[in-house]
Amino acid sequence: MNRFDTALARLDATLHPPALPASDVAYALHDTSLGRLVVAVDAAGSLVACSYDPEAQVAERLARTVSPRVLRQPARLDDVRRQIDEYVAGTRRGFDLATSAVSATPFARTVLAALARVPYGATTTYHALATAIGAPRASRAVGNALGANPLVIVVPCHRVLRGDGSLGGYAGGLPAKRALLALEAAHLPGDALAAPR
Repeated sequence: MNRFDTALARLDATLHPPALPASDVAYALHDTSLGRLVVAVDAAGSLVACSYDPEAQVAERLARTVSPRVLRQPARLDDVRRQIDEYVAGTRRGFDLATSAVSATPFARTVLAALARVPYGATTTYHALATAIGAPRASRAVGNALGANPLVIVVPCHRVLRGDGSLGGYAGGLPAKRALLALEAAHLPGDALAAPR
C-alpha cells in the first residue's frame, strides 16, 4: 500500500469509524418528573431494568445476573424511553415491551407476575398479593420482593398498599409513589385516552 492509499484509508476510518460492538446489555439514563431511571435491555431487546437505583449499582447487578458485557447505549433504549415518557404524560396506560425479570429471585418473579395483573388505576395490598400467589402468610416476603423490583413503573409495584390503605414503601420514594397513583387515578379507564399500544 503506497502513502496515498494509507492516507486515504486513515481518512476513511476517521469519517466512517467502525460501529461499537453491540453489547449483551445496553442501558441508558432517563430523567423523568418522577426521578432518574436506569433502563436496560438485553441482547434480545427485552427490558431487564427500569430502576431508581444508581447507575453503577444497576450496571453491576446486570453484569452479575445477565451478562458481563454491559454498555451505555441510549439509542437501543429509544422505544423504552418514549413509552415511559408517554406513561408519565398520561397518554399511555400500559407498556408494549418484552420484559425479563432475570435478576429477580424465583419467588420475586412469581410476585411480579401476579403484580402485572393488577390493572391500571387499581391498587392491591401486600396481603392480597401474597394470597394471590398462594402464600397468604408471606406479606413481608412479598414486600421484600417488591422492594427489589427490577422493573419499576413497567411492573407496577406502586399499586401495592398496606392493608390499612397507607402507602408502604417505594424504591423511588413516597412522593414518586403518590405521583404515580395520582396520575393513574386522573386517567382511569373509560376516559378519553386511547388503549395501551
